[in-house]
Amino acid sequence: MAKLLAIDCLNIVRRVYEASPEPDSHDKAAIALRHALSSFRKLLAAHQPTHVLPAFDFGGPTWRHALYARYRENRAPMPSFLREALPGFYDTLAGEGLHVVTLPEVEADDVIGTGVMRWLGEGRGEAIVATTDKDLHCLIAHGALVWDHFKGEWHDEAWVLAKFGVASSRLTELLALMGDPTDGVPGVSKVGMKTAAKLLNAYGGLDAVMAGAGILKTPIGERLRAEREMLYLSHQLVQLKTDVRLGVTWNTLAYETF
Repeated sequence: MAKLLAIDCLNIVRRVYEASPEPDSHDKAAIALRHALSSFRKLLAAHQPTHVLPAFDFGGPTWRHALYARYRENRAPMPSFLREALPGFYDTLAGEGLHVVTLPEVEADDVIGTGVMRWLGEGRGEAIVATTDKDLHCLIAHGALVWDHFKGEWHDEAWVLAKFGVASSRLTELLALMGDPTDGVPGVSKVGMKTAAKLLNAYGGLDAVMAGAGILKTPIGERLRAEREMLYLSHQLVQLKTDVRLGVTWNTLAYETF
């Protein structure tokens, strides 16, 4: 049976780069990318995929910015030295037999979401996502597994439930309720992970939460009513786009060990 390995590449590259206390420089970028390449090789050796989807953010505005202008406004931009080194790194990955996918106006998460959902929908085999990004853990509900390269551990349905307090099928709704300051997703004020999980487990999805808790004459009920539009906008922002035109075929992404 075939196996797809989808790699959230910048999730690895940025963490490796930022782990170094050295000031930004060409040398720091070069060293980080060498370490990242080593990480990719370890992923390939460990998981033995038949197909690999290495996804990178293209950079610049995305469809999420069109929905909400303040999306990611407080996130630090990629260091210029690292960004300048990426095209050469794509060539290096091509030499390793990997076809990088990076598309304007969509994030790597959407590329991975589209690829994984198509792969699973076509019944092609196992799908593994290499990432620590919580947004991508919603793919577990559809049969994917998540691999945390840095901790060397699998994330499955039980892990999601223990970590977030809800099933993976409710994860995007949880993230919509609690928001995400890192990405500038507003959520509902004063609703954290525990409160969001409690609401979803008590009432169900967002519509059910609004039909139940959202009519209560309590502070949480009042906030849900007052911030209803922002809640549903937040849900749009955290959902993966799974209909991206990837511009590749499975043959393009086929991986052979050299």
